[in-house]
Amino acid sequence: MNEQQSVVTRSAWVDHIPVLWSEPEISPSRRQLVMLLHPFGGSKETMKPMLEELAGLGFVAVSLDAWQHGERRPDNEEDLFERVFGNFRRYMWPILGQTTVDTLRVIDWAIHELKVDPYVQIGGLSMGGDIAVAAAGIDSRIHKVAAVVATPDWLRPDMEDIRQPGTPVPAGEPDAYAAYWYNQLNPLTHLPAYNHHPAIHFICGEEDTHVPPDGALRFQAEMADMYPDHRNTVAVTLIPNMGHRESSQYDLWWPECREWLIQSQMPE
Repeated sequence: MNEQQSVVTRSAWVDHIPVLWSEPEISPSRRQLVMLLHPFGGSKETMKPMLEELAGLGFVAVSLDAWQHGERRPDNEEDLFERVFGNFRRYMWPILGQTTVDTLRVIDWAIHELKVDPYVQIGGLSMGGDIAVAAAGIDSRIHKVAAVVATPDWLRPDMEDIRQPGTPVPAGEPDAYAAYWYNQLNPLTHLPAYNHHPAIHFICGEEDTHVPPDGALRFQAEMADMYPDHRNTVAVTLIPNMGHRESSQYDLWWPECREWLIQSQMPE
């Protein structure tokens, strides 16, 4: 899967979930799935250039609109930001939780309709990376994760507002619905869910104060303590001088993310 190929890109609805995917024009004999999940405020189209690049390398590359994003957005971007960053736990946790479950549904669909093998790699940027890590905890078909400027800790302690550096984001209080998602899926408090040992690579900005790398480092240490025979399963790379805003410069992290995902080949 090294030479660039011609690709086709299509969209569909999987139940209530809008999906975009790219695949090689000439189908490979073994169809390997890579999923890419977009950041907060983005959409599946945000990932389209990367989907097409992966498809050019021979993969079937899929993205979806997170809940309340893209074709599922109930309000404009400004209202979405104001709502979520006015009460993070109440409004962000359901987005993370619902989209994590939706990811499983899209994997089911891709296996059945796109005829991919049930051996999945998944990557995500920011919120998308949070969801990718959570999905790996509830779906053993996910074998490899690349989580870029993301965290396994949905509490995000010491998080600053990306729009106003130095300003803390109000944590707020979850309602019962939001708390349900956290209690079921938050990766840092569900380490036994990773006993199938997916390889997880966090690519963090060393200067990121919106999604601080501390969560990834704590997850790495606690996973190593729980699973000493698999202590290298979780890796953390800190990119010097990169904050959260700089993650919009894809050349800072995409080459490493891409190489991590495409190195994983399906077992014979």
